[in-house]
Amino acid sequence: MVSLERITTKGKAVYLAYDHGMEHGPIDLNQKNVDPEFILNIAYEARLNAVIFQKGVAEKYWQGKYRQVPLIVKLNGKAKIAGGESYSAQNCSVKEAKKLGAAAVGYTIFLGSERDWEMMERFGKIVEEAHEENLPTIVWVYPRGKAVKDDASPEITAYAARIALELGADIAKIKYCGSEESFAWAVQSAGRCKVVLSGGPKTEKFEEFLETLGEVMKAGAAGVAVGRNVWQAADPIERAKKIKEMVFA
Repeated sequence: MVSLERITTKGKAVYLAYDHGMEHGPIDLNQKNVDPEFILNIAYEARLNAVIFQKGVAEKYWQGKYRQVPLIVKLNGKAKIAGGESYSAQNCSVKEAKKLGAAAVGYTIFLGSERDWEMMERFGKIVEEAHEENLPTIVWVYPRGKAVKDDASPEITAYAARIALELGADIAKIKYCGSEESFAWAVQSAGRCKVVLSGGPKTEKFEEFLETLGEVMKAGAAGVAVGRNVWQAADPIERAKKIKEMVFA
């Protein structure tokens, strides 16, 4: 197994995700957070475990003092314009991510899509390539597609976590599934693959997000990869610090 020391603290982590520009377009962004340096400053000031960028943002912005914040490079992505079954194509190699200075690599699989097998096949190779370079792998396993009736059911969330383990991922990024008990089953299903919560859309009240985070931590999660609930807020650094307090309590 590869070491997770560069991207965890005592086995836990708070990651600041910022791959939304490709996945969602500018709809999630405003005059401040459209600038990747704004995101990096949040992670730097709050001393988060890592930032998650696509390769272009990493190459052009992850520099200077911000290199003190570990970098996770997302290796695939898609635009939101086209319809049909979800498929996220690889746009960055493990080799390129390592050249950029990545401490780990990330990849999305849309479980339930008619093309999920292609993403699983590709991720299997990515795990092999990354581990040869001593880079940990993080897999976003998101249920999506016509066959998926409820993308947040306890059953499919546990299945997503198990897929991560079966494919050799070091960390699984999965959605909340309704309760501490059901999330605990997902964590158990992931075995020795660590589980982090997917932060999701910005909640109406920050306290709601913290309550959910508290439940998943009690359920055995290793942390959270959060984006909009931090950098869409008026007080992002303060929010990031509160999230850290919850994770490392």
